[in-house]
Amino acid sequence: MGNWWLGRTTRVGYSYRSEFLIRWMTSSKRVQDRSKKKRVHDLEVTTEKWKIASKIIYLMELLKQEPEMVIAVRSLEHHRRQINLPKPHRVSDFLRKTPNLFELYKDQKGVLWCGMTSKAENLMEQQQRVIEEHADKVAEHVTRFLMMSLDKRLPLEKIAHFRRDFGLPLDFRVHWVHMYPQHFRVVKALDGVEFLELVSWNPDWAITELEKKVVTEKTATTNTPGMLSIPFPLKFPANYKRVYRYYGEKIQHFQEMSYLSPYADARGLKAGSLEFDKRAVAVMHELLSFTIEKRLVTDHLTHFRWELVMPQKLMRLLLKHCGIFYVSERGKRFSVFLTEAYEGSELIEKCPLVLWKEKVLGLVGYRGRKKKFEVCSDDGSDVEDHDGLVCDQRDSEVGDLHVQIEPRGTLDYEDPLLGDDSEMDVGEIT
Repeated sequence: MGNWWLGRTTRVGYSYRSEFLIRWMTSSKRVQDRSKKKRVHDLEVTTEKWKIASKIIYLMELLKQEPEMVIAVRSLEHHRRQINLPKPHRVSDFLRKTPNLFELYKDQKGVLWCGMTSKAENLMEQQQRVIEEHADKVAEHVTRFLMMSLDKRLPLEKIAHFRRDFGLPLDFRVHWVHMYPQHFRVVKALDGVEFLELVSWNPDWAITELEKKVVTEKTATTNTPGMLSIPFPLKFPANYKRVYRYYGEKIQHFQEMSYLSPYADARGLKAGSLEFDKRAVAVMHELLSFTIEKRLVTDHLTHFRWELVMPQKLMRLLLKHCGIFYVSERGKRFSVFLTEAYEGSELIEKCPLVLWKEKVLGLVGYRGRKKKFEVCSDDGSDVEDHDGLVCDQRDSEVGDLHVQIEPRGTLDYEDPLLGDDSEMDVGEIT
């Protein structure tokens, strides 16, 4: 069957007499090959903003783990990759750009040390309190994550990738995982791999975030995972208006299709079927709803393709459903956003950890100068680029952090909703 969502399955190039829709033959389907018209500027700015915060928070957490919360600057050379500071840039110069959070001093032997300012120490104490106050909610999200998995258990090493996204503490693998024995436990396989395993099924938690918005409390508490008929909220960029004009009927058909709950057993679904496709969208929607920023690094999602019964070509599925998700290609690690959770560049509902991160940004004082998109290499690197960030120590408010983005070296990319490449057929997503 031809792909009802993406149009014709031939490779013949054609064009409409329209400014919006010009089609040409192309074999490229990489996310970074999209034209600038397909990008959502506000969400690209958000990606850049949190990228800056992640580098600073990484260093703050590193210092927190030191016995006296100080570390020799030369020891930070081993962490260049994590903060993406290429040589010949000096680590000490990077730290001096954030005097509100880091302070440098030399000992009697002339060794340069780095520590946190009192403001930074207070922020880390606030973070600890926020994490402790919301530990029960995070435990619910982790339990529901396990409930969605095929065997009701997940490798602990893989969950570690979601530590910051879920709001887990630094020591979650040592202490936190043992704090909720009524929900999950750590088990070790014969090969020594540690898994977090579900202990008991909670039917009250087998309800998706979408269901909670439309069903009554009475119905929800007696929920048994099965088929759902709840449409996904759609939020297309302004320049996607004509997508709905051309394909509104197809999109509406997809929205009205019933699909299997993320908490139901998916073993019977046929890979590549429309039911398989929509159930995968529901799983990703649910997982993104658990995160504090309603976004995830896409390569972290791919780690769970088998456990969550998702397609191998996950990136193409995300691109195809661009009204539900948005994929940002900032740096070499792509991020996927839940579009309904954002208004412009801001989260509509900010959890306490997001508000805390904004406090950190308020003391960073970075301004992003004009940066240009480049086609990223395919080296598989997890490093996010750091070039182009300049410091203005006069800035002290989050509102002063401005990031302007311009495209460069971008290849022509077919709209995922309008592509005619047979490789994008639903039947090929396996």
